[in-house]
Amino acid sequence: MKLLLAATAAFALSQSPALAQEEFGPLITPEALNAAQTEADPLIIDIRAADDAYAQGHIEGAVNAPYGLFRGPAENPGQLVPEDELSRILSDLGVTADRPTVVVHQGSDETDFGAAARVYWTLKSSGVSELAILNGGVNAWTEAGYDLSTDAATPEATEFDVTFSDQWLATSEDVQAVVNGEDEALLLDARPESFWNGEQSHPAAAKPGTLPQSEYFEHAGWFSSGPAIVDADAARELAQEQGFTDADQLISFCNTGHWAATNWFALSELAGLENVKLYPESMVGWSNAGYEMANVPGALRNLLNQVNPF
Repeated sequence: MKLLLAATAAFALSQSPALAQEEFGPLITPEALNAAQTEADPLIIDIRAADDAYAQGHIEGAVNAPYGLFRGPAENPGQLVPEDELSRILSDLGVTADRPTVVVHQGSDETDFGAAARVYWTLKSSGVSELAILNGGVNAWTEAGYDLSTDAATPEATEFDVTFSDQWLATSEDVQAVVNGEDEALLLDARPESFWNGEQSHPAAAKPGTLPQSEYFEHAGWFSSGPAIVDADAARELAQEQGFTDADQLISFCNTGHWAATNWFALSELAGLENVKLYPESMVGWSNAGYEMANVPGALRNLLNQVNPF
């Protein structure tokens, strides 16, 4: 699918602090988070590196949980963290099912947002009911004039037993069923076109390529300018323009479930589409398992674009 940058999605999140307090998430502005700190007592999870970014300055009271805690091993980074291990991690962070929880990333660029979206997806699938991502991350927080703290927060541990939901999860077997024609879904590649057409691949992937029958929409298409993702209205409009609203089921994938988490978040949480799933292992897990691969050669793709650029 031809990448259509969000020309119509010209607005960043315009959610007011008052609205954020009434309807928590899925995005929250610095102003809304500042107000919520005294009124809603949210759990703020800073997913940046502990000895680097977090130690140099973080939102006061934020607990540190580096992104790697929510990822698989180097040979398959998108792999799910086992339920027992995830239960321990979330319990140590003080997570509960009903406490409002905010995921905070650096906000350096569009790719950085994928980390926050992947953690958000993990928390939601684990049973956390009130969730938000700080739109624009720590960078947006400081640009709004708010201070950072260097005092590390010590969370009050809880007992949080994770039963990971499959409502937003697509497995390799689920994808295989779509490829075999046993199920229907739009398989949506969140990577840049060069990955989708086989010109590039992840270092941990067995070989380049994409899922058979897939289309692509690069994750960066949800950002009109800077690292803040577009608002819900713009996401719904763009999803409709791209025809995503016509799919009965949509499975988002990339290399390791990072960029794909952004597409999942935009379509599921912002645009409000039902039955949007994330394939966490994505092409690294798929290719290394020996499943069928496909690619659209760059030269052929360029020819197709010349014939029909849309």
